[in-house]
Amino acid sequence: MSEPLPPDPEPTEAERRRSNLIMLVVAVVVVVLGVYLVNWLIEQRKLQECLESGRHNCAPITTPVR
Repeated sequence: MSEPLPPDPEPTEAERRRSNLIMLVVAVVVVVLGVYLVNWLIEQRKLQECLESGRHNCAPITTPVR
């Protein structure tokens, strides 16, 4: 039989701090993207409701003034 593997060494304080920082950054990115997505969905729902009510100026196009 093969010998059992030695246990993994405990992570150092610097490694734990780095891991926690990475997880915090990932969590912040997920929250920001979630807020952006929810706002985009709300805008799309409002546009759809406007179009379903039969109005024609739901998404006006702005043109630059010459």
